[in-house]
Amino acid sequence: MTVPEVAPEEAKRLLDAGEASCYLDVRTEAEFAAGHVPGAINIPVARINAATGRMEPDPSFAHKVRAKLSKGAKIIVGCRSGPRSEAACHILREHGYEHVVNLRGGFEGVRDPQGQVLVEGWATLGLPVERGPSSG
Repeated sequence: MTVPEVAPEEAKRLLDAGEASCYLDVRTEAEFAAGHVPGAINIPVARINAATGRMEPDPSFAHKVRAKLSKGAKIIVGCRSGPRSEAACHILREHGYEHVVNLRGGFEGVRDPQGQVLVEGWATLGLPVERGPSSG
């Protein structure tokens, strides 16, 4: 199933107009604290396995989201550049969330190996950014 995407400028418009319930940031807590969409909720879709030091899907992700957001919520999901948030959208849809869209380009945008921006993200477009831990 294809996950619908929304461009960062349109995501900002939807959030400002109240047409989206929230912005769900699925990056790590450290990434979130370094900069995030104002008013975002941070629920990481993956966590670091202490034994291996590798990122692994958080099996309790959907449960954590359900504790904060109703299944009827209109949710814009974002990560650093798109893959984690796309995976999170699939997980949420499997758990009955019908109104989820992926933020195209994520927070920092998609870059090539030389660091050139291929797809603009929220921050690379100069949209508003907050810093600090999640308040939720």
